[in-house]
Amino acid sequence: MVTRIQKWGNSQGLRLARQVLEDARISVGDEVDVTTRDGIIVIAPARHVRSKQSLEKLVSGIPRNYKPKEVDWGKPVGREVW
Repeated sequence: MVTRIQKWGNSQGLRLARQVLEDARISVGDEVDVTTRDGIIVIAPARHVRSKQSLEKLVSGIPRNYKPKEVDWGKPVGREVW
């Protein structure tokens, strides 16, 4: 696909065909990671390893009186060593 960089206000933009977005599994509004590699612009779906919550926020949701306990997951199924 050949397209043209265009000026929109104080920014520059690039229009992508619907088929290109579908092939890349990207939809309007999705976050993308834009990088360069050897002078080539690479646009890829943003991959989030973790959610947008921080560890501190998640830990703050644990009740103060929470006491962890051992959970029995049952007998080994395969070649697990217990």
